[in-house]
Amino acid sequence: MQMDALGWVVTAVAILLTGISKAGLGGALGGLAVPFMSMWISPRDAVAVVLPILIVMDMVGIRVWRGKAEWGDLRHLIPAALLGIGLGTLLFGVLSDRMVKVVLGLIAIAFAADRLLRNRAPVARGGDTVPRRFAWLCGTTAGFTSTLAHAGGPPIMAYLLGRNLPKEAFVATSVFFFTAINLAKLPFYVGIGLFSRDTLLMSAMLVPLVPVGVWLGLRLLRHIPERPFFLFATWALGLSGVKLLWDGVTG
Repeated sequence: MQMDALGWVVTAVAILLTGISKAGLGGALGGLAVPFMSMWISPRDAVAVVLPILIVMDMVGIRVWRGKAEWGDLRHLIPAALLGIGLGTLLFGVLSDRMVKVVLGLIAIAFAADRLLRNRAPVARGGDTVPRRFAWLCGTTAGFTSTLAHAGGPPIMAYLLGRNLPKEAFVATSVFFFTAINLAKLPFYVGIGLFSRDTLLMSAMLVPLVPVGVWLGLRLLRHIPERPFFLFATWALGLSGVKLLWDGVTG
């Protein structure tokens, strides 16, 4: 499992953006790292590398956002996500690397398109109620896509946008949700043999970027408008999805 210098630079930037997103923007861009890394290494290796890094980010995030999450929402979202994790794990067992690239590319393109459309509408302040079945749909989808590509952010953002939560509650609920499901994915990944000495070593080499990304995310939340950041990273995610889809179809 090897990457050239460009691969390491792109991966490092993607990890930083993931940390920024999880700490300050609700995790919407958590799907960046895997599509970018999958241009150089197997998608299965990419998700295995990224999971320990995400868990470290989560441990930092829950300390920052403790006491601000909406637990009423999490009581519906987390069980639904566990169902999605199980479905995603089964799919991992039957898809070839080529098919995983196709699925991953489609996920990245769809989520990028979703974010570009959603950026047209601002997040309101309030606390609207949404149907419980919508929570289960978003939670299951997030668990499924998070298992395949650590790309569960957009379904959860769709739910939280519908709730019209204040900014801090929005981010805090997202952080606690992904803490729960990333820990839940760990035994599933072990069970299907995704981790190896090489993936764990690469994770350890990238972990020092976590505090930098989290710190930048908190600064962004306070000082920088979200729209320019979302537009840049969302276009990057979409382009990486196009590349993966092309590689899967023509490979």
